[in-house]
Amino acid sequence: MEILVCVKRVPDTAENEIEVNREGNDIRRDDLVYSVNEWDNYAVEEAIQIVDKVGGSVTVVSLGDEEAEEVVRREMAMGANNGILLADEAFEGSDGKGLATILKAAVAKGNYDLILTGAQADDGAGQVGGMLAAMLDMPFASLVNSIEVLDGQKLKVGREIEGGNQEMNEIDLPCVLSIQTGINEPRYVGIRGIRKVASVEIPVWGASELGLVPEAVGAVGAKAQRVDYFVPAPGEGAEILEGSTDEIAAKLIELLKAKGGLK
Repeated sequence: MEILVCVKRVPDTAENEIEVNREGNDIRRDDLVYSVNEWDNYAVEEAIQIVDKVGGSVTVVSLGDEEAEEVVRREMAMGANNGILLADEAFEGSDGKGLATILKAAVAKGNYDLILTGAQADDGAGQVGGMLAAMLDMPFASLVNSIEVLDGQKLKVGREIEGGNQEMNEIDLPCVLSIQTGINEPRYVGIRGIRKVASVEIPVWGASELGLVPEAVGAVGAKAQRVDYFVPAPGEGAEILEGSTDEIAAKLIELLKAKGGLK
Protein backbone atom coordinates (compact mmCIF):
# COMPACT_ATOMS: atom_id res chain seq x y z
CA MET A 1 0.00 0.00 0.00
CA GLU A 2 1.35 3.41 -0.99
CA ILE A 3 0.61 5.97 1.73
CA LEU A 4 1.18 9.73 1.68
CA VAL A 5 1.20 11.58 5.02
CA CYS A 6 0.93 15.37 5.16
CA VAL A 7 3.03 16.85 8.00
CA LYS A 8 3.53 20.40 9.22
CA ARG A 9 6.24 22.25 11.16
CA VAL A 10 4.60 24.14 14.03
CA PRO A 11 5.64 25.97 17.22
CA ASP A 12 6.15 23.50 20.06
CA THR A 13 3.69 24.60 22.75
CA ALA A 14 5.56 22.57 25.37
CA GLU A 15 8.73 24.58 24.74
CA ASN A 16 7.33 28.05 24.03
CA GLU A 17 5.38 30.81 25.71
CA ILE A 18 3.00 31.79 22.90
CA GLU A 19 2.28 35.52 22.72
CA VAL A 20 0.49 37.76 20.22
CA ASN A 21 2.77 40.16 18.33
CA ARG A 22 2.59 43.94 18.64
CA GLU A 23 0.55 44.32 15.43
CA GLY A 24 -2.03 41.81 16.64
CA ASN A 25 -2.01 39.87 13.37
CA ASP A 26 0.13 36.87 14.31
CA ILE A 27 2.00 35.29 17.19
CA ARG A 28 5.53 36.38 18.11
CA ARG A 29 7.78 33.99 16.22
CA ASP A 30 11.20 35.22 17.30
CA ASP A 31 13.22 32.46 18.97
CA LEU A 32 10.35 29.94 18.90
CA VAL A 33 11.19 26.24 19.10
CA TYR A 34 9.49 24.25 16.32
CA SER A 35 8.59 20.59 15.95
CA VAL A 36 6.31 18.35 13.90
CA ASN A 37 2.59 18.84 14.49
CA GLU A 38 1.44 16.34 17.14
CA TRP A 39 -1.53 15.00 15.16
CA ASP A 40 0.68 14.50 12.09
CA ASN A 41 3.16 12.48 14.13
CA TYR A 42 0.40 10.01 15.02
CA ALA A 43 -0.56 9.84 11.33
CA VAL A 44 2.99 8.93 10.32
CA GLU A 45 3.19 6.24 13.01
CA GLU A 46 -0.12 4.77 11.81
CA ALA A 47 1.11 4.74 8.21
CA ILE A 48 4.31 2.94 9.22
CA GLN A 49 2.34 0.34 11.18
CA ILE A 50 0.02 -0.30 8.22
CA VAL A 51 2.95 -0.79 5.84
CA ASP A 52 4.65 -3.10 8.34
CA LYS A 53 1.54 -5.31 8.18
CA VAL A 54 0.60 -5.23 4.49
CA GLY A 55 3.69 -3.93 2.69
CA GLY A 56 4.21 -0.82 0.62
CA SER A 57 5.87 2.48 1.42
CA VAL A 58 5.27 5.70 3.34
CA THR A 59 5.97 9.14 1.89
CA VAL A 60 5.81 12.28 4.02
CA VAL A 61 5.17 15.68 2.47
CA SER A 62 5.46 19.06 4.15
CA LEU A 63 4.39 22.45 2.85
CA GLY A 64 6.45 25.36 4.14
CA ASP A 65 9.78 27.11 3.80
CA GLU A 66 13.19 25.45 3.66
CA GLU A 67 13.19 25.02 7.44
CA ALA A 68 10.27 22.58 7.10
CA GLU A 69 12.79 20.10 5.73
CA GLU A 70 13.73 19.28 9.33
CA VAL A 71 10.30 17.74 10.06
CA VAL A 72 10.44 15.76 6.81
CA ARG A 73 13.79 14.28 7.87
CA ARG A 74 12.52 13.69 11.40
CA GLU A 75 9.59 11.61 10.10
CA MET A 76 11.91 9.73 7.73
CA ALA A 77 14.13 8.97 10.72
CA MET A 78 10.98 7.65 12.39
CA GLY A 79 10.50 5.17 9.54
CA ALA A 80 8.93 6.87 6.51
CA ASN A 81 10.55 5.74 3.26
CA ASN A 82 10.45 8.98 1.28
CA GLY A 83 10.10 12.72 1.85
CA ILE A 84 8.95 15.69 -0.22
CA LEU A 85 9.15 19.41 0.56
CA LEU A 86 6.72 21.85 -1.06
CA ALA A 87 8.33 25.27 -0.92
CA ASP A 88 7.80 28.41 -2.98
CA GLU A 89 7.40 32.07 -2.12
CA ALA A 90 4.15 31.92 -4.09
CA PHE A 91 2.71 29.57 -1.43
CA GLU A 92 3.12 32.06 1.44
CA GLY A 93 -0.16 33.32 2.89
CA SER A 94 -2.27 30.47 1.46
CA ASP A 95 -5.63 29.89 3.14
CA GLY A 96 -7.06 26.41 3.76
CA LYS A 97 -8.24 26.01 0.19
CA GLY A 98 -4.89 27.17 -1.14
CA LEU A 99 -3.04 24.64 1.02
CA ALA A 100 -5.36 21.86 -0.18
CA THR A 101 -4.82 22.97 -3.79
CA ILE A 102 -1.04 22.70 -3.39
CA LEU A 103 -1.29 19.29 -1.71
CA LYS A 104 -3.66 18.05 -4.43
CA ALA A 105 -1.03 18.89 -7.05
CA ALA A 106 1.55 16.95 -5.04
CA VAL A 107 -0.77 13.93 -4.76
CA ALA A 108 -1.24 13.98 -8.54
CA LYS A 109 2.49 13.39 -9.02
CA GLY A 110 2.27 10.05 -7.20
CA ASN A 111 0.04 6.98 -7.08
CA TYR A 112 -1.27 6.72 -3.52
CA ASP A 113 -3.80 4.32 -2.05
CA LEU A 114 -4.18 6.24 1.21
CA ILE A 115 -3.59 9.86 2.22
CA LEU A 116 -3.34 10.77 5.89
CA THR A 117 -3.39 14.16 7.60
CA GLY A 118 -3.54 15.16 11.23
CA ALA A 119 -6.99 16.03 12.55
CA GLN A 120 -5.81 19.63 12.93
CA ALA A 121 -2.67 21.74 13.12
CA ASP A 122 -1.59 24.92 14.87
CA ASP A 123 -4.37 27.08 13.39
CA GLY A 124 -6.99 24.68 14.78
CA ALA A 125 -9.25 24.85 11.72
CA GLY A 126 -9.15 21.14 10.88
CA GLN A 127 -10.18 21.88 7.31
CA VAL A 128 -7.37 20.89 4.94
CA GLY A 129 -7.97 17.12 5.04
CA GLY A 130 -11.63 17.48 4.09
CA MET A 131 -10.90 20.05 1.39
CA LEU A 132 -8.16 17.85 -0.07
CA ALA A 133 -10.51 14.84 -0.20
CA ALA A 134 -13.19 16.92 -1.94
CA MET A 135 -10.73 18.22 -4.53
CA LEU A 136 -9.46 14.67 -5.17
CA ASP A 137 -13.05 13.32 -5.24
CA MET A 138 -12.08 10.68 -2.66
CA PRO A 139 -13.97 9.36 0.40
CA PHE A 140 -13.04 11.11 3.64
CA ALA A 141 -13.26 10.44 7.37
CA SER A 142 -12.17 12.76 10.18
CA LEU A 143 -11.11 12.18 13.80
CA VAL A 144 -10.05 8.62 12.95
CA ASN A 145 -8.73 6.69 15.95
CA SER A 146 -8.55 3.15 14.55
CA ILE A 147 -7.77 1.66 11.13
CA GLU A 148 -8.07 -1.94 9.99
CA VAL A 149 -7.08 -3.00 6.49
CA LEU A 150 -9.82 -5.35 5.27
CA ASP A 151 -8.41 -6.06 1.80
CA GLY A 152 -6.84 -4.18 -1.06
CA GLN A 153 -10.04 -2.24 -1.64
CA LYS A 154 -11.44 -1.23 1.76
CA LEU A 155 -10.54 -0.09 5.26
CA LYS A 156 -12.52 -0.34 8.48
CA VAL A 157 -12.11 2.90 10.41
CA GLY A 158 -13.23 4.04 13.83
CA ARG A 159 -14.12 7.67 14.50
CA GLU A 160 -14.36 9.56 17.75
CA ILE A 161 -17.79 11.24 17.89
CA GLU A 162 -19.77 13.32 20.35
CA GLY A 163 -20.26 11.94 23.83
CA GLY A 164 -17.14 9.79 23.74
CA ASN A 165 -18.83 7.28 21.44
CA GLN A 166 -17.13 5.31 18.68
CA GLU A 167 -18.45 5.17 15.13
CA MET A 168 -17.27 2.34 12.85
CA ASN A 169 -17.40 2.53 9.06
CA GLU A 170 -16.01 0.81 6.00
CA ILE A 171 -14.40 3.15 3.50
CA ASP A 172 -13.21 2.50 -0.05
CA LEU A 173 -9.63 3.03 -1.16
CA PRO A 174 -8.17 5.37 -2.25
CA CYS A 175 -9.31 7.73 0.49
CA VAL A 176 -8.23 10.56 2.78
CA LEU A 177 -8.27 10.18 6.57
CA SER A 178 -7.61 12.79 9.26
CA ILE A 179 -5.98 11.11 12.24
CA GLN A 180 -6.81 11.78 15.90
CA THR A 181 -4.20 11.64 18.66
CA GLY A 182 -4.23 8.45 20.71
CA ILE A 183 -4.66 6.12 17.75
CA ASN A 184 -1.23 4.67 18.58
CA GLU A 185 1.98 5.42 20.46
CA PRO A 186 4.48 7.16 18.14
CA ARG A 187 7.89 5.53 18.29
CA TYR A 188 10.99 7.21 19.64
CA VAL A 189 13.31 8.76 17.06
CA GLY A 190 16.92 8.02 17.95
CA ILE A 191 20.19 9.57 16.87
CA ARG A 192 20.96 6.56 14.65
CA GLY A 193 17.80 7.13 12.64
CA ILE A 194 18.47 10.85 12.33
CA ARG A 195 22.01 10.22 11.08
CA LYS A 196 20.75 7.63 8.60
CA VAL A 197 18.60 10.18 6.75
CA ALA A 198 20.81 13.25 7.28
CA SER A 199 22.32 13.06 3.79
CA VAL A 200 19.26 11.79 1.91
CA GLU A 201 18.26 14.22 -0.83
CA ILE A 202 14.77 15.66 -0.29
CA PRO A 203 13.10 16.82 -3.53
CA VAL A 204 11.74 20.36 -3.37
CA TRP A 205 8.72 21.17 -5.51
CA GLY A 206 7.54 24.69 -6.19
CA ALA A 207 4.63 26.05 -8.23
CA SER A 208 6.26 25.26 -11.57
CA GLU A 209 7.05 21.64 -10.62
CA LEU A 210 3.46 21.18 -9.44
CA GLY A 211 1.94 22.83 -12.51
CA LEU A 212 0.28 25.55 -10.43
CA VAL A 213 -0.43 29.11 -11.44
CA PRO A 214 1.10 31.21 -8.62
CA GLU A 215 -1.90 33.55 -8.58
CA ALA A 216 -4.19 30.64 -7.65
CA VAL A 217 -2.52 30.09 -4.28
CA GLY A 218 -0.72 32.12 -1.63
CA ALA A 219 -1.94 35.44 -0.27
CA VAL A 220 -3.04 36.54 -3.75
CA GLY A 221 -5.43 33.61 -4.16
CA ALA A 222 -6.62 33.48 -0.56
CA LYS A 223 -10.34 34.03 0.02
CA ALA A 224 -9.97 33.98 3.81
CA GLN A 225 -7.50 36.12 5.73
CA ARG A 226 -6.60 36.40 9.41
CA VAL A 227 -7.04 39.99 10.50
CA ASP A 228 -6.80 39.80 14.29
CA TYR A 229 -5.18 37.69 16.99
CA PHE A 230 -6.02 38.15 20.65
CA VAL A 231 -5.91 36.34 23.98
CA PRO A 232 -9.46 35.88 25.33
CA ALA A 233 -10.07 37.66 28.61
CA PRO A 234 -10.96 35.40 31.57
CA GLY A 235 -14.72 35.09 31.95
CA GLU A 236 -16.63 36.48 34.89
CA GLY A 237 -15.95 34.43 37.98
CA ALA A 238 -12.93 32.70 36.48
CA GLU A 239 -10.09 31.88 38.83
CA ILE A 240 -6.52 31.33 37.65
CA LEU A 241 -4.72 28.74 39.77
CA GLU A 242 -1.05 29.39 40.32
CA GLY A 243 1.78 27.41 41.88
CA SER A 244 3.52 24.11 41.24
CA THR A 245 1.72 21.19 39.60
CA ASP A 246 1.07 19.55 42.98
CA GLU A 247 -0.18 22.83 44.48
CA ILE A 248 -2.52 23.48 41.56
CA ALA A 249 -3.86 19.90 41.74
CA ALA A 250 -4.54 20.27 45.47
CA LYS A 251 -6.34 23.59 44.94
CA LEU A 252 -8.41 22.12 42.13
CA ILE A 253 -9.51 19.18 44.28
CA GLU A 254 -10.57 21.55 47.06
CA LEU A 255 -12.54 23.69 44.60
CA LEU A 256 -14.28 20.63 43.13
CA LYS A 257 -15.21 19.47 46.62
CA ALA A 258 -16.53 22.93 47.52
CA LYS A 259 -18.66 23.01 44.34
CA GLY A 260 -20.02 19.51 44.88
CA GLY A 261 -18.05 17.97 42.03
CA LEU A 262 -16.23 15.60 44.40
CA LYS A 263 -17.31 13.98 47.67
